Amino acid sequence: MKTSTKNFAIASIAATALGLSAMSAAVMADEHKTRDKAESTMDSAAQATSDTWITSKVRASFVAESELSALDIGVETNEGVVTLSGDVDTDAQRELAIKVAEDIEGVEAVAADGLNSHE
Repeated sequence: MKTSTKNFAIASIAATALGLSAMSAAVMADEHKTRDKAESTMDSAAQATSDTWITSKVRASFVAESELSALDIGVETNEGVVTLSGDVDTDAQRELAIKVAEDIEGVEAVAADGLNSHE
């Protein structure tokens, strides 16, 4: 009887240790998931701020450019890609708007399919 009680105690201790080890691994995995989600949220917020800054900078640059009417050109930015839309009078104005947008820090690309020239 003593041996079986001893074996039972050893088995119980081993099972408890394994259970605690598995529980510890699960807690650590949850902590990693939480940290990854927080980092992803922070990255998304930083990207949104960056996109907002780019859009504002492009619009301000259009206002400062005497050849362009900033009110006639729509500007949206998503992940560094600036999308221009609206109407300009000439092909030269369209190209200037694209160039001005491309020269802004942080701009990855400019999509101007929606920016129409009346020429």
